[in-house]
Amino acid sequence: MALLRITKPHVFTKSVRPINQVPLIQLIFYTHKSLLMQNLPVFSQFLRLICTKSSASFSSPHGARITNALISIFTKQPFNLDNQELRNFGSMLTHGVVENVLNGLKSWKIAYRFFNWASEQGGFSHNCYTYNAMASCLSHARQNAPLSLLSKEIVNSRCAMSPGALGFFIRCLGSTGLVEEANFLFDQIKMMGLCVPNSYTYNCLLEAISKSGSIDLVEMRLQEMCDSGWARDKYTLTSVLQAYCNARKFDKALSVFNEIYGRGWVDEHVMSILVLTFSKCGEVDKAFELIERMEDLGISLNEKTFCVLIHGFVQQSRADKALLLFRKMQKSGFAPDVSIYDALIGGLCAKKETEKALHLFSEMKELGINPDIQILSKVIPYCLEEIDINRLIEERQGDLDMEARVLLYNSILNGLVNSKSVDKAYYLLRAMMGDNYTDDVQVDKFFMVKEMVCPDSTSFSIVIEGLCNSGKLDLALSLFGDMVQIGCKQNISLYNNLIDGLSDSDRLEECYLLLKEMKRSGFRPTQFTHNSIFGCLCRRVDVAGALDMVKEMRVHGHDPWIKHYTFLVKQLCKQKRSAEACNFLAEMVQVGFVPDIVAYSAAIDGFVKIKAVDQALEIFRDICARGYRPDVVAYNILINGFCKVKRISEAHDVLDEMVAKGLVPSVVTYNLLIDGWCKHGEIDQALNCLSRMVGMEREPNVITYTTLIDGLCNAGKPDDAIHLWNEMKGKGCSPNRISFIALIHGLCKCGLPDAALLYFREMAEKEMPDTIVYVALVNSFISNKKPTLAFEILKEMVDNEKFPNPLDKNDLPLREAILELAEDANTSSNINNLIAEGRIPAIVCPSDMGSGGG
Repeated sequence: MALLRITKPHVFTKSVRPINQVPLIQLIFYTHKSLLMQNLPVFSQFLRLICTKSSASFSSPHGARITNALISIFTKQPFNLDNQELRNFGSMLTHGVVENVLNGLKSWKIAYRFFNWASEQGGFSHNCYTYNAMASCLSHARQNAPLSLLSKEIVNSRCAMSPGALGFFIRCLGSTGLVEEANFLFDQIKMMGLCVPNSYTYNCLLEAISKSGSIDLVEMRLQEMCDSGWARDKYTLTSVLQAYCNARKFDKALSVFNEIYGRGWVDEHVMSILVLTFSKCGEVDKAFELIERMEDLGISLNEKTFCVLIHGFVQQSRADKALLLFRKMQKSGFAPDVSIYDALIGGLCAKKETEKALHLFSEMKELGINPDIQILSKVIPYCLEEIDINRLIEERQGDLDMEARVLLYNSILNGLVNSKSVDKAYYLLRAMMGDNYTDDVQVDKFFMVKEMVCPDSTSFSIVIEGLCNSGKLDLALSLFGDMVQIGCKQNISLYNNLIDGLSDSDRLEECYLLLKEMKRSGFRPTQFTHNSIFGCLCRRVDVAGALDMVKEMRVHGHDPWIKHYTFLVKQLCKQKRSAEACNFLAEMVQVGFVPDIVAYSAAIDGFVKIKAVDQALEIFRDICARGYRPDVVAYNILINGFCKVKRISEAHDVLDEMVAKGLVPSVVTYNLLIDGWCKHGEIDQALNCLSRMVGMEREPNVITYTTLIDGLCNAGKPDDAIHLWNEMKGKGCSPNRISFIALIHGLCKCGLPDAALLYFREMAEKEMPDTIVYVALVNSFISNKKPTLAFEILKEMVDNEKFPNPLDKNDLPLREAILELAEDANTSSNINNLIAEGRIPAIVCPSDMGSGGG
């Protein structure tokens, strides 16, 4: 029990020659192990003190003089190793002197030179304290290579180490990411009997490993620690928590946290680990919830953590939470610096929360924090009031050098352009150039630049791009020419913006002129340059011009953009010039380009639309032979073509081919075939196709069901159509207006107007009624000898203003139905009343109806 009464453990290290701690520790550990296990915290603290407290702290005046002399010799330039005075000091070295010298040298290189010199002095060998002093220098300087060598040297020298000294060295290794070296040193020192690690040593090792994210290693060392009889303390669990958080093993991290919480060890550091982890993983809401829990526990974040989290929240586009955290930071008594305001204002501006950004800007000025140019450049674009911009400029312009002043004005130009005030941006740039009069109109006071601000190329780029985007190309060209006169260099970006703007405006000739000027100025056209002009040629459907540009692009190593030549192909096909489209693609191949399958698909589709399916198939086979692998879209185009010309079997063969080539048919593929079979009157084949579709795990959509319902009704199978309708709704596929029309019209054609009326009412509830279903119901009820019901539908149709106009294809059938109702005794008077009220047209005779309908 005497061990526990020691109050000044450092008495053990007062000797100039440090004791060898290993025998002492082994003696204490093995003779009093049961006692130590009961008093671990006290024993751990005791060991930490006797193993890290160096004899350097008790240097004599003589030792201090030697220390100062050695520091002077090694820092003096040029350094001379043969210095006689230095030789004399070699025999006077003590561990305390060496440690003090290492701690007193500011340069790691000089410290390392001294350390190696000391190693070579006869009668002197380094101990754990001098090794740790050197390790501290190297770790602070982030010098991994010499630090790694130093860890191996300790092992080779068989230097005895206290648990605390070993832990300190391991922390130095861990702080620089040398985890492998830390593990190697720990194992070797332990295996060689140079140290008996304690809980502090293990905690240092776990801390080092936790930064590497090696969970298996952390768990292995933790188990090893427990098996050695050392209990897990707060520092142990904190390192394990850090490791699980770094590896995003949140379930395990939560389990460790609960253990820390249960033992009452939760502190600011533990909570900060969790909060920062959630923030890094994008779980901003969870991080913020945890911060609020910390407040409930009376735990506050430190200033550094506040700053890291605010920046992290902004990076996650959560300026709202960053602002709330900012207010908590202020309440905690921390004074945010300009970088925090910069991050918040930037984040709020990015989220278009300009009022909050401007409020923060005003707040920082009230607190006496001068906004730097970065903040000003963020805020100014949102100060839409010219008086506000003027005030900001007047406040800060005198403090800024020319470069910063130009950046300030560029931010104003950028803000004006972004707020669609391109004209103002243009006039301001003119004012910066010294021209305060434009088109004989005096410019507003806002644009009267009080101090000299010479615009740079960025100034011109901002305004010229804005003018190009707003179609004011002549002003943009004028500025482009004037910028050279004030010493601003034109650049490739400006040329490209202008050429692109001219191309979009179909000013092709000016594009070519600018391209020539660009080449004369020494600028090499980019892929963007050429494609801007190429796009204009394609939009003009100028095949010859497009091919010439393709050849020029080939010379420069540029690729034509797919969207441009695909557009050209589509336009040619629209104009029924499909053959010319194919020739264009062939010419591209001859030049050396391989057109994309999208362009060939457009050409194939062009032939399909004019029902030249054999030619479409020929192109398809040709590109396959040349190594192309047509996609599902290309196959769908071909299938659609065969279905249009009623060659459904061949369309089905194409489906089998695409499956054989490993492609998965889309819902569109099956819908095309189902539509083809239905229109061909082969409803059984269409249903087989549906079964195959389901078998391929392709979910039928509303188009699939609508096509089949229409087909079943046309095939005289209304019951099957109704069954399929119910199946469609049962699978959560909601019918649309076309679906209702197909079913109602189909049931009417099958002579089932009563059944059709039920679905018509459902359709009316969804506010989808269409003229065609009214006409179908009226005619079907008349055919079923139910004129009264037919009239009711007709009147409902008139009331809902769904009566067709004379050009509608439903007009003639409806007039014929009205004539029949007018001649029927049950409904004639009602029809006459509607005519008298002017709600339906008067019906004279069938011949009149024919001429009226035509």
